[in-house]
Amino acid sequence: QVQLVESGGGLVQPGSSLTLSCAASGRTFSMYGMGWFRQAPGKERLFVAAISWNGGSTLYADSVKGRFTISRDNAKSTVYLQMNSLKAEDTAVYYCAQSRAYGMIRSSLQVGYWGKGTLVTVSS
Repeated sequence: QVQLVESGGGLVQPGSSLTLSCAASGRTFSMYGMGWFRQAPGKERLFVAAISWNGGSTLYADSVKGRFTISRDNAKSTVYLQMNSLKAEDTAVYYCAQSRAYGMIRSSLQVGYWGKGTLVTVSS
């Protein structure tokens, strides 16, 4: 049974940084792509970033490119999302995702498993 557990959310001021973590269990972590999505209040869940099984490839939504960095530690079965220069519009519940099959996550269509989410609030 796959479990994805996010942590690291919280309330921060605009311009601040925050790092989210997602600990995975239940499948061989190093074989699957990982990603982050977010859902703002009253809006649909959107793709944020993704990383390949070995960390060699990454993808980012245009809205976070240059500010967010996704990384993974296969030895710890953990994926991270480093978020810098946070803006009010980054406020959302952030969800960790694992690919259904081998390959890169490019949208929710490739997601096989979801975490329960962690809330990030950017406000002064």
